[in-house]
Amino acid sequence: MTANTEHLSLRAKLMYGVGDAGINLADTMVGLLFAIFLTDVVGLRPGLAAIALFIGRTSDYLNDPIIGYLSDRTRSRWGRRRPFILFGMLPFALAYMLLWWKPPFDSQIALAIYYSVAFVLYDTTATILYMPYFAMTPELTSDYDERTKLTTFRMAFSILGAMIAFVVPLIIIGTMSPENASRVMAVGAGVAFLSIIPMILVFFGTRERVEFQPKEQPTLKESLKAALKNRPFLFAIGIFLLTWTALDVLQTVLLYFLKYRMHLAADGDLIFGLLFVSALVSLPFWSWASSHWDKRRAYIGGMIFLVVVMVGLGFLNPSWGLPAMGLLSALAGVGLGAIQLLTWAMIPDAVEWDELQTGQRHEGMFYSLVTTFRKVGVSISIPLVMLMLEWTGYVANAETQPHNAILGIQLLIGPIPAVCLVFGIILAAFYPLNRARHAELRAKLAERHAQENQ
Repeated sequence: MTANTEHLSLRAKLMYGVGDAGINLADTMVGLLFAIFLTDVVGLRPGLAAIALFIGRTSDYLNDPIIGYLSDRTRSRWGRRRPFILFGMLPFALAYMLLWWKPPFDSQIALAIYYSVAFVLYDTTATILYMPYFAMTPELTSDYDERTKLTTFRMAFSILGAMIAFVVPLIIIGTMSPENASRVMAVGAGVAFLSIIPMILVFFGTRERVEFQPKEQPTLKESLKAALKNRPFLFAIGIFLLTWTALDVLQTVLLYFLKYRMHLAADGDLIFGLLFVSALVSLPFWSWASSHWDKRRAYIGGMIFLVVVMVGLGFLNPSWGLPAMGLLSALAGVGLGAIQLLTWAMIPDAVEWDELQTGQRHEGMFYSLVTTFRKVGVSISIPLVMLMLEWTGYVANAETQPHNAILGIQLLIGPIPAVCLVFGIILAAFYPLNRARHAELRAKLAERHAQENQ
């Protein structure tokens, strides 16, 4: 790939896309297992688990804008983003292992403090690693459809990483119970080091476009101002936040739902396999839909479909068993594919809109704000999930849960995240940057660049 190439080689797409396998392997294991690890393995009360998660998430709000700003201004022989990837891998792996260690504390307060600190370390090191990686997308190609293809490769690896995280750890660990704490730690250590291998490939297999290196860099205030004035970006970030908050809630409560509502904990690996194989298979369809319609319309269609499926999950009768759960999981995977591809594919287009308006590029700041707002959503929604379990009388590892606890789990698996998706659909209906408008602004930028190079 040369510096000015718009259409990327297969190798370039693979070397960039593979990075998300490691990122999502680690992140999905946290989203899926960490809450139930705290309650059912460590023995932390759901209310205190909510506090630990809230502290860990909220303390990380500033990391993303700071790292985004620093990566925008970094100059090195490796580019702007790749140094962060190179030097962030080992600290991330070490912090990730601490997250899954069960310390020899009896005090509930001491445990809550430990996991608050461990989560802060994990989120900070993760930001150093993945935020510059995300910001590379618009720097590899400026073509509307080529970006969708690049994001398709990235999301294919992302789903592969998530599928491994959903299936393999539970096969090794078995049930999430106190006697399996050492297995959880072993899996956490394995995932820590497996997750950085793809990032090594990203570092050595990609090259940032050199024409962006010498551009004058804006101040932090200018970057934030540009983001707040970027109408397509504000719509895109709202869509992203609502959609991924719904997915994070669903992911957190899914094991509770299988274990206590459907009594299918032993079949979790099969159910998760169906979910992610379906998501992976659906990616080419969503890429096709985006190129033949546009990203906005494809997103709306995918989310309407997923809302119906999620409401069905909420009202699923345990007597219908594995066949019904498997079918709905496979259908949910189709919607998951749309989320993985389309929410991320909207963000890079707003970068060109910004460059046309300001004459500057703020990729690092834009992507850092995306991940920051997601953390804001997660820092509120996931502790609320844990508090709902506390309020409804959830008892860890109980053979039979109180009726209110089961009702709370049902609401969390379906209707509540479905409401988030409905608001995302409403925002998408008014998203201002379709294929035709993006082509217009690209043409104007090309004309400006030609004049600058004369």
